[in-house]
Amino acid sequence: MKTCLVVDDSSVIRKVAKRIIEDLGHRFEDAADGEEALLRCRDRLPDAIIVDWQMPGMNGVEFIKAFKEKYADQSKNMPIMFCTSEMDVPAMTQAKRAGASHFLMKPLDAKVVGQKLREAGLMSEPSFA
Repeated sequence: MKTCLVVDDSSVIRKVAKRIIEDLGHRFEDAADGEEALLRCRDRLPDAIIVDWQMPGMNGVEFIKAFKEKYADQSKNMPIMFCTSEMDVPAMTQAKRAGASHFLMKPLDAKVVGQKLREAGLMSEPSFA
């Protein structure tokens, strides 16, 4: 079972993500901000990360940079999905340069999340109805 870490300051988004990720057959972990997420990664790295763009303290791009710097060797091929509610090309470009491999738009949708996980090589078949 693959683990997906969701980093978002919204408890509602984390609850929605938990349901989607678990329904897709993956283990769910969450963090309310980038600092907490970095701490969670200390013991064991997830197989994929979904990170919000706008969070207090460390934003999504800053988290990706810090994560990639700290776990450079282990995270080379790890899917990092940058999640945003706005189509902001400059922010998405920054995220891509920092190490984001995929993009998700809010609100999260099970079919889209499943598709992104398949693109990232974490799923082979859709497992939602």
